Amino acid sequence: MAYKTLLTIVTDVAAAKAQLDAAVAVARQEDAHLDVLCMGVDRTQTGYYYAGATAFVQQETLDRAQEEAREIETAVKARLEAEDIRWSAEAVVVQIGAIATVAGLRARFADLVIMGRPYGKGRGQEIEAAIEAALFEGQVPVMIVPDNYAGAVGARRVVVAWNQSNEAMSAIRKALPFLKAAELVDITVIDPPPHGPERSDPGGQLSQMLARHGVHAEVSVLAKTMPRVSDVLNRHVRETEADMIVMGAYGHSRFREAILGGATRHMLELAEVPVLMAH
Repeated sequence: MAYKTLLTIVTDVAAAKAQLDAAVAVARQEDAHLDVLCMGVDRTQTGYYYAGATAFVQQETLDRAQEEAREIETAVKARLEAEDIRWSAEAVVVQIGAIATVAGLRARFADLVIMGRPYGKGRGQEIEAAIEAALFEGQVPVMIVPDNYAGAVGARRVVVAWNQSNEAMSAIRKALPFLKAAELVDITVIDPPPHGPERSDPGGQLSQMLARHGVHAEVSVLAKTMPRVSDVLNRHVRETEADMIVMGAYGHSRFREAILGGATRHMLELAEVPVLMAH
């Protein structure tokens, strides 16, 4: 497997600086084509306006979304014109409720989607919707780049969060180009179950599988000494000076993650290095 088609979706140029920089770096590293979807979002909520106003409001918000899409496309093209990679940029207007359909369809034909952090100040729901569409409708891995991240995209040391789940295995398979290029892959197991299928050798079979792909892997078994698994992972990343995290996304339902929180959401809020996820 190789990453030959990359996709990034931009809804705010200022907020997308880190993700564009990362997308360019990965495209250059992998000799890939970068597609940039410049998305203007029509936030019309039909039925929430006083009688007779809906048509006017719809036209006004549509015009604003079209203008935003053109401005984003102009800024992206100016950013990428000097780069030595293959790229394309396209402006589209999408209603807020149709983001999953549009983003999912585009992501289906990409090998990797690169996005910025969906949570935080100034982040709208459209970024989260695009990421979830890529993961679920597009069935493609997504790399989330933290704000202001300026580190190397070609990871020297990768932490793989291994909990024996289907989601984690999917992420590992889809991250193989990065894992094979890394100097060291740290298979991190937190509080392995004492009666699970890997009770005598946590991470051993995964390590063997990766070794056959030429990956230099080692296993770290950690105790859950902090309230959340994401806290333990992030501390381990800092202590080992890792450059990337690979993990499964949304082991619970998206609704439960949104209401109660979960490892996926917490990692996206707190991670200081790129996180590559798959479902």
